[in-house]
Amino acid sequence: MIRLNAFTPDNWRFDLHVREDQRTFVAPTAVILARAWAYRDARSRAFLICSDETPVGAALYYDDDEASCYEFSQLFIDERYQGCGYGTEAARQILHLMEQDGKYDKVELCYIQGNDAARELYEKLGFVHTGEVEENEVVMEKRLR
Repeated sequence: MIRLNAFTPDNWRFDLHVREDQRTFVAPTAVILARAWAYRDARSRAFLICSDETPVGAALYYDDDEASCYEFSQLFIDERYQGCGYGTEAARQILHLMEQDGKYDKVELCYIQGNDAARELYEKLGFVHTGEVEENEVVMEKRLR
């Protein structure tokens, strides 16, 4: 069972990482935590993704008041646990938290061009391309209601 745990002083040091060929696509856990702190005034929420008690990944989202949406900033599953459906389930749970929060009707995210696994995951979850590309990041959005 996948659970989203808030990062704490006791759980932030797990050695989670993606495969070498994926490292340009996602930020390491320490960077996710730094971004969560940087966006703390935007109600950032960083999660340690766990399968039962085993840490398997990390995620981050925060409010983007200027764009009137949630910014789904980061999601990754450790290379040892990829292909098990953990990313899909964690993303569904995060989207559900956003829906419950209800501040915005929309979620935006970006993925790096060439990251086909991310594109496929987000399309499966109902995200659509906006047509916007910022440098090498493809922008997608999803309506929550």
